[in-house]
Amino acid sequence: MQGIPDTKAKTLLGIMQDRIVPDRIDYTDTYRSYNVLDVAECKHYRINHSKGFVKEPKHINGIGDFWNQAKRPLRTFTGVPRQHFHFFLKECEWRFNTQNPQWQLTQLKQWLSYLGQPHF
Repeated sequence: MQGIPDTKAKTLLGIMQDRIVPDRIDYTDTYRSYNVLDVAECKHYRINHSKGFVKEPKHINGIGDFWNQAKRPLRTFTGVPRQHFHFFLKECEWRFNTQNPQWQLTQLKQWLSYLGQPHF
């Protein structure tokens, strides 16, 4: 995951330019800045949320689920300081990809043991 300064089309295309390969398929919502993908060498499909979220096999529910989960603690803590936001997102990414609390605890204990810290 990478932070970006803004979501303008020029910024997005600059970041995505080295990731675009011929015949790659990208699914996005209808956000205007994603129109730059139409001129790239990839195949670009838009998912219009107002017309439905899932049209198998094309959907973008995974990223929507991630942001829904990430926004919950933001509301609880009324935001995160900008200089720490990337750490917040990395933690959200880890929690999203490791949803079992028992496995989370196991991983945390492993990391603490690597650092020579006592287990909790």
